[in-house]
Amino acid sequence: MRGRRPGAGSTVRGRTLTPAERYLELGLRLGRHVDGLVDAYYGPLELKAQVDAEDVVEASQLADDAGVLLGELPDGWLRDQIRACETYARVLAGEKVDYADEVEACYGVRPELTPIAVYEEAHAELEELLPGEGSLVERRENWRAQQLVDGGIALAALADLLPLLRARTSELVALPAGERVMLEPVDDEPWWAFNYYQGDLVSRVVLNVDVPTTGFDLIHLAAHEVYPGHHTEHSLKEQLLLRDAGALEEAIQLVPTPQALVSEGIAEVGLDVVLDADARAEAYVVLARHGIEFDVDLTERIAKVSEKLGTAGDDAALLIHADGASEEDAKRHIERWGLATPERAARGVRFVTDPTWRAYAITYTAGERLCRGFVDGDPARFRQLLTEHVRVSELQSG
Repeated sequence: MRGRRPGAGSTVRGRTLTPAERYLELGLRLGRHVDGLVDAYYGPLELKAQVDAEDVVEASQLADDAGVLLGELPDGWLRDQIRACETYARVLAGEKVDYADEVEACYGVRPELTPIAVYEEAHAELEELLPGEGSLVERRENWRAQQLVDGGIALAALADLLPLLRARTSELVALPAGERVMLEPVDDEPWWAFNYYQGDLVSRVVLNVDVPTTGFDLIHLAAHEVYPGHHTEHSLKEQLLLRDAGALEEAIQLVPTPQALVSEGIAEVGLDVVLDADARAEAYVVLARHGIEFDVDLTERIAKVSEKLGTAGDDAALLIHADGASEEDAKRHIERWGLATPERAARGVRFVTDPTWRAYAITYTAGERLCRGFVDGDPARFRQLLTEHVRVSELQSG
């Protein structure tokens, strides 16, 4: 550190920081250790400039600073966030933290292996939906290959889906004036799509046109990343919580925190909330204008059953980090029970063995499960998720 010790006495221009400002400072300092840990920041520029000008603070010191702050805060959303930061800092510092304990401290849920019977039931259903020669994996891949869309067409179709989804989302909740989305193509990236929330109610959503996708998946992508998913949540909370209510803690998005689990849950559940049968039919018409057509009933049924396979990656993380399984054994688990190709299974293993992301995999499956249970078909509950700081413990009890 240059000139001062971080922690309870942190200041900006001689002024002692508030707990929310100290949380932002803590998150920014953690982000100096791991690229991508800070998913978005749109807080005070002078605070970020000060952190950027510092020497990198040791992770063990950041864990201690988080512990000090925890001792000063009442039970609540901010305390959940800081507890997650403390745990992540201790892992960064090299402390031996049990994997399940790490996941629970960061995201508020404890990981468990999915019973094999769940996968067996899903496989049996898919056997009926995809009859024919070859293994179930081969039949599923061949069926999907028939629906793949060129990247350029996918980008154009995605752009045309957004107005429909925006209109349906605005019927549920008033979107902030000035919110907007920039949609851009990229190539030569390891992922399919990404939402870079810029602050000022703006998202930059990029689609990797190198990755073939299906028309049905494009609808999910548009809902997950934009309306009513990540862009909608971040812009609403920036307006309502940060700008209107002065909740400065909303000005940062951190990967290893309960906030991320709720956000992924919102993005996974939102499509079913804003798109009824009529709106889905409109979405399919939009795709058809781009030459994208498929058997809607069969595709929807296969997608619904395939959701049960999504936890195979979570299992792989537990097998490796908790049970001591080899990466090859974990890969075989994803291939067998998740019906993944060897290439996709290998990507899944890389994801759950990456130090930054190894605990993150649970945010998709557990986030969806908890948010879906909390909403339970009630649009008002989903609107609450979009506009308020809802804790994971509230999802579990709600």
